[in-house]
Amino acid sequence: MKRLFVFAFALAAAACGDNADDGVMQGYGEADYVYLASQESGVIGELFVREGDVIDAGAPVFRLQARRIDYPLQGASAQRSALAQTVEAARANAALAASNYQRTDGLFREGFVARARLDADRAALDAANARLEETRRQLSASSAEIGLWRTRRADLAVAAPAAGVIERIFHRPGEVVAAGQPIAALLPPRNMKVRFFAPEPMLAQLHVGARVSVSCDGCESPMRAIVSFVAREPQFTPPVIYSLDQRGKLVFLVEARLDDASAIRPGMPLDVRVAAP
Repeated sequence: MKRLFVFAFALAAAACGDNADDGVMQGYGEADYVYLASQESGVIGELFVREGDVIDAGAPVFRLQARRIDYPLQGASAQRSALAQTVEAARANAALAASNYQRTDGLFREGFVARARLDADRAALDAANARLEETRRQLSASSAEIGLWRTRRADLAVAAPAAGVIERIFHRPGEVVAAGQPIAALLPPRNMKVRFFAPEPMLAQLHVGARVSVSCDGCESPMRAIVSFVAREPQFTPPVIYSLDQRGKLVFLVEARLDDASAIRPGMPLDVRVAAP
């Protein structure tokens, strides 16, 4: 972080020099990395990419070992199988209780059985139906638990959310990682931007949406970019009261998105000019 501050300070100081008078502003390439991590903690089982690999959206990046998930998943599956059998038995008991009650009700209406017998069979029917509903609820909860374990198991495998380049790999197979700990850094092309420092007199030309021209050492031709951010506060100010001469020393951080960022790398020094309308 200290080195980055010194770099930005040096660029800001350079922007106040002679180059700014020529309409050239100093900047550098900046990357918004996508840090890929798992929602689960565990041991990295497989790594499918290497640093520098260009991958498509949806390509597998890594997978954690599944043993810690498989054991409770198997237990929950066995419990659901037992509950399914319990539900079938409860359904059969409820059907038998309903048949008994209907038969007793008919006999009661004909005067062959006492009301106490009818009330007992009705209570047995209510208890059987309650037991059936309870076992169904338990089966539903068990199915939901299995669905949760399966989701957690699927989360062990992480794929690229967008096409891009694998810039960094932070951990390797066999290492233990915590949930949310980055394992790889992906750089989609659209996440590259230009950061540069503009003197105060040029802010009127550098509103959000303005076009700038970006060039670098070794670039075949200038690249086009669109300003996406302009800082509201200066990044470097002289320790004096502002005057007309000193206002030219104020520089503001500006960010721009390139139409084609394939030639730009993070940290690469760049020259930026306001593009002709």
